[in-house]
Amino acid sequence: MTVSRPVPRPGRRRPVVWRAWELAGAACVQVAAVAWLRPGPAGLAAGVACALAAWGVLEFAFRGRRALRPADHVTLARLVLVGCVAALVTARLVHGGPAGALVALAAVALVLDGVDGRVARRTGTSSDLGARFDMETDALLILILSVQVATVVGVWVLAIGAMRYAFAAASWAAPWLRGPLPPSFARKAVAVVQGVVLTAAASGAVPYAAAFVAAALALLAWSFGRDVLALAARHRRTRRGREVHGARRARVLDPVAR
Repeated sequence: MTVSRPVPRPGRRRPVVWRAWELAGAACVQVAAVAWLRPGPAGLAAGVACALAAWGVLEFAFRGRRALRPADHVTLARLVLVGCVAALVTARLVHGGPAGALVALAAVALVLDGVDGRVARRTGTSSDLGARFDMETDALLILILSVQVATVVGVWVLAIGAMRYAFAAASWAAPWLRGPLPPSFARKAVAVVQGVVLTAAASGAVPYAAAFVAAALALLAWSFGRDVLALAARHRRTRRGREVHGARRARVLDPVAR
């Protein structure tokens, strides 16, 4: 009598989480790029710190995805460039030196800013998380460039880089600031102006740079002020209608209106 043994079924393989490899790879590329730029010990430390911070934040933010989407890869490349700019700005703060390399890298990051959104629309992979990733990368680049320009024009330039983060901090005290805003060409144009003006001013080759930067700051204040007034008006309307809007407690990485 022959006894047949059951054939063991192969166990299910766990799906490969490509996201983790993509983000870790981007962090390694950034560290290698910063080392190649030779920004000195302070710049290298800043570049490595940016790479590690970006890796940790993005791992948390994209934890629900197995892989990044096409537009996310473009934004991730921009973030690597931003980390290199941060390293070069830190090196200039400590040792001085020419600004050619950081201006070139910032210019490439600004050009790619128009690519990721187009890729997302072409591939049908647009998402709120991808848009948030793009917006935070823009904000970080503007903050870093404002630090560089502040050394030439004056400390008041830091208001440009800090305004987005002040708005996000205010949303913790006033949750209605996290309400949605309609798309606005003016808002996008003002954001582009900040990056272009700060990059040009960082080069040191633009005459009357302080005047251009002041005009950019005025435009940014107008843009934020307009949106704050719109959100405040909506909040008043919802309170009159006895609706609860944005009443929950704020959390880290909560989206904000802009």
